[in-house]
Amino acid sequence: MTKRRAVLSGSVFEERIGYARAVVDGDWVHVSGTTGFDYASMTISDDVVEQAEQCLRNIGAALAEAGCTFADVVRVRYLLPEREDFEPCWPVLRRVFGEVRPAATMMVCGLADARMRIEIEVYARRGPVEGVRIEVVDGERMLEQWRHVHNAVVPPGALSLDEVRERSGRYRLENAYVGDVLVGCSTVRPAERDGGAVTVIARVLPEWRGRGIGRVLYENGFAYARVLGAGVVETCVLAASGDGLRFAESRGFVEVDRYVLPGDRDEWVDLRLSVIES
Repeated sequence: MTKRRAVLSGSVFEERIGYARAVVDGDWVHVSGTTGFDYASMTISDDVVEQAEQCLRNIGAALAEAGCTFADVVRVRYLLPEREDFEPCWPVLRRVFGEVRPAATMMVCGLADARMRIEIEVYARRGPVEGVRIEVVDGERMLEQWRHVHNAVVPPGALSLDEVRERSGRYRLENAYVGDVLVGCSTVRPAERDGGAVTVIARVLPEWRGRGIGRVLYENGFAYARVLGAGVVETCVLAASGDGLRFAESRGFVEVDRYVLPGDRDEWVDLRLSVIES
């Protein structure tokens, strides 16, 4: 049975009518017809192009919460009460979908509120992620992002911002992004003594697991470990996601220790790999 979960945006319509902004069903993400309301203020522009831009912001936020980006969209539908409003929106739509090229349909029809001039619906399918960007943590914003991932992944070991600042002075902390979306983080701990282990830890947010991000984080972390003069000879597994386990198994690592967080194997979240001198 595939896992299903709802993504809510805070729109009052979702509560009043009884639907979700998006539904994640296995690898498929179904985003409801989305209009140009700013859900924080429940206001909407009179301009159709501005509505289209807000539609896409709303959809982008839902996709990110579902573990997707616009690059994962395979189908889009545009619904407009007035056909002449469609062409002015093309530059906005092309900016988002011009390289993705999803299947698309435009329909002229009435919408639920006379203020609505465009509604957009998309389907996306999650697969391996390309273009994961790894950046060394620098500055308060990135420290807070690293902390967010750490605490979401390992809530029993939640850290304060002061504790993260202290760690950043001793360890190499990195964040992982897909586009501008934060998806994971990593830690590289230098050896505490001569001949000791350099440790690489990678964490991926739950909605982004199983898409190869953990492998990218480990590859990057191990590259830095080699800069520190270490050779890979064994592994210590704390608790692992599928990406991390596949990475460890492909390297022929030996499992030395395990601490399993509650949940199924696919929900294990943290793989700690020890790198010691060859």
